Amino acid sequence: MIQRTKQRSIRILSRITVGFSLALLLISCGGKEKSVAEETTAIPVMVRSVSEVTSDPFLMASGKIEAAKSANISTRMMGYVDKVYVQIGDHVRQGQLLLSVNNADVSAKLAQVNAGITEAKAAFTNAEKDFNRFTALFAENSASQKELDDMTARYNMAKARLEAAEQMKNEVNAQLSYANIVAPFKGVVTNKFINAGDMAKPGMPLMEVEAPGKYQVMAMVPESEIAGVKTETDVVVLLKSIDQEVKGKVAEVSTSSKNTGGQYMVKVVLEQTDASILSGMYASVKFPIARKATTSAVMIPTSALVENGELTGVYTVSQSQTALLRWLRLGRTFGDQVEVLSGLSEEEQYILSAEGKLYNGARISIQ
Repeated sequence: MIQRTKQRSIRILSRITVGFSLALLLISCGGKEKSVAEETTAIPVMVRSVSEVTSDPFLMASGKIEAAKSANISTRMMGYVDKVYVQIGDHVRQGQLLLSVNNADVSAKLAQVNAGITEAKAAFTNAEKDFNRFTALFAENSASQKELDDMTARYNMAKARLEAAEQMKNEVNAQLSYANIVAPFKGVVTNKFINAGDMAKPGMPLMEVEAPGKYQVMAMVPESEIAGVKTETDVVVLLKSIDQEVKGKVAEVSTSSKNTGGQYMVKVVLEQTDASILSGMYASVKFPIARKATTSAVMIPTSALVENGELTGVYTVSQSQTALLRWLRLGRTFGDQVEVLSGLSEEEQYILSAEGKLYNGARISIQ
């Protein structure tokens, strides 16, 4: 009995010893992890506080500046580009040669067509002579009606073959015109999508030419406000990149949003101005349509956004000075600013830029 009691006491003591050792091991490991986390270098960041801005009492819509007259130039031929005669920024005149596509196969077909025309002309000349001779003989009762009918049919067939050969030549010449691409109007080369040696395909854009001097804005207006937008309405266009305002007039109002995601396209033609306007600039169009009440909106720069698939968010600052990714629901975009519908509240801080790669829980140092 005493022996059993001693053995039981020894087992209990050994268990207590093992448990105490494990506890010390966990404590030491936790201390190491904590020290590693504390030794992680903080990422320098710039932050900004969220502030609600009162929206303009008038209808605002964002869009892009584009040339009123522009063309994406392509070809109907497939072949290698022999030479490109212009570069981006070059001024071109109407009809000026821009690039040429290898047309060896079309040239060979043109030679065949020319040979066919020569043959068809010879056959037509011979048939015409026979037709005239048999017509005279028939008038003198020296040829039968059957012979005259045969000669007439031969003459008409030869004439039709000659006309078909000449029309085939017109078709080949039309194909050759697509081998030598010329400027459709006087303007500036704004984009070049192909180089010498590349393969040109039918319908593939090769160049873009714009006529400078007259610009327009393609703005997107939501369905809740499109009813108040009318053509010939004078508007003000805000160009944030150059901090200027330009007057414009509504030229077209789309009547369908089937292919624009519930937004209606409105074309605004800009008046002549000395402002340094370039195609592709973001613009905000102010329509003279008063709203019933002004609303407040949370706006943040688009440069602060983080995208992951279809999700969009922004890094915020936690109480422990770490980066915390917050997913957002966004609204309309105004130039380089985007409206936040939910996910951020007033006076909350978010990270505008960082000098390193951010992730959830990363230590940060506010500059």
